[in-house]
Amino acid sequence: MRTRTLNFGLYADEQGLAWARQLVEEAVGFRSARIVEERVAHTVFGSELKTADVYEFLAEQWAAEHPGQSSGAREPVELCVHVVCSLRTWRTIRKAVIKALCPEGLDPHVCPVPWVAA
Repeated sequence: MRTRTLNFGLYADEQGLAWARQLVEEAVGFRSARIVEERVAHTVFGSELKTADVYEFLAEQWAAEHPGQSSGAREPVELCVHVVCSLRTWRTIRKAVIKALCPEGLDPHVCPVPWVAA
């Protein structure tokens, strides 16, 4: 097993960020894996690019899906989680988090926190 990284661009406030972190923790907790580091950044992991520039489309998505509502304290950030696990387990965890971030149903819906798997 080795350390692997999960990166998610989010347009979230503190509550939305806490919810996304919980989803990751739950996905990891059900498998043979462990989180060794977690950080929320305003620059993209491994670069000097600002998340506000890279994930600005998430703010636009929020505005389109919530017309007339204030975005409040939401901002584009990157959630970076380092997990010790096999590649197969990493793929399973990533898939579970993506599904939980915006569960698909039969009806049109809006994801609670606009996101992108980076």
